[in-house]
Amino acid sequence: MSFATPWLLWLLIIPAVLLVVQFTRSARRVVLPVDHTTRTRRPILSWLLRISSILPILLLALALIILAGPQVLGPPSEKRQVTNIELVLDVSGSMSAPFPSATPGATRYTAAMSSIEQFVDKRKGDAAGLTIFGNEVLRWIPLTRDLRVISAATPFVNPRAVPPSLGGTRVAHAVEYAESVLLKQEKGDRMMIVLTDGESPDLAAGKASLLGKRLSASGIVLHAINVGGGTPPRELGDLAAPTGGAVHNATNADALVGVFEAIDKMQPAKSIAGLPEPIAFARPFLIAALVILSLHQLASLGLRSTPW
Repeated sequence: MSFATPWLLWLLIIPAVLLVVQFTRSARRVVLPVDHTTRTRRPILSWLLRISSILPILLLALALIILAGPQVLGPPSEKRQVTNIELVLDVSGSMSAPFPSATPGATRYTAAMSSIEQFVDKRKGDAAGLTIFGNEVLRWIPLTRDLRVISAATPFVNPRAVPPSLGGTRVAHAVEYAESVLLKQEKGDRMMIVLTDGESPDLAAGKASLLGKRLSASGIVLHAINVGGGTPPRELGDLAAPTGGAVHNATNADALVGVFEAIDKMQPAKSIAGLPEPIAFARPFLIAALVILSLHQLASLGLRSTPW
């Protein structure tokens, strides 16, 4: 047990001195006519009177202890280890293609954004950012723990509304940019999720494998999601495999939601065991003070020293 303000314990000298005085001092004697007669000695009553006289001193001592702030170490706390998640979304024109979904008029883009929103909703405590790309890259949402802003971005990055420079598909260019963003995060894990529906020429000629190894060396896990039909490009596998991530294929909206659920399980939220923190431990002293105060009140009804 420790105390928040231990210097107050030095004041316990005061009740200690009062106790010594109480047990050593002689009571004032009053001469009575019966002094020279034989009287029955009552040691029990004498001790009860002494005990009742020191109850206020004990209350003072307990008050000083409570003011000193007694505390004990609680169980080790667990802190949420943040995962920095950079979502890299293809907004080329092909992402406007229809996509099998229960929602009428769904496109690959709307299905992707809906799945992203559901995914980040489960990652409270993590930080997420959104980068959109085509031939060029645009960091739309910086990494933030306010994950609600991801949902707010949906109307503004629709492939039908973005500039022509965001047409085409350059995955490697976008991944390199997202890598530079994640490397600036000194704390927490780093994860990148790339959503695309097309071939990327800048991943060819072994560039995907080299980039994947570089991401791995930087502690970045990359998951690639092929949105649409067909087999995912081999280069996406070469990019994700060295990082410990995987390539996922989603041919409809339900499958896309399932992919994000699989990623969530593969990269679960982590906790860090913290040091035990002191917690208040005044309850036993408060109970003792209440008991002593009750005894003092009972004693004052009849146990008091009188000269007769």
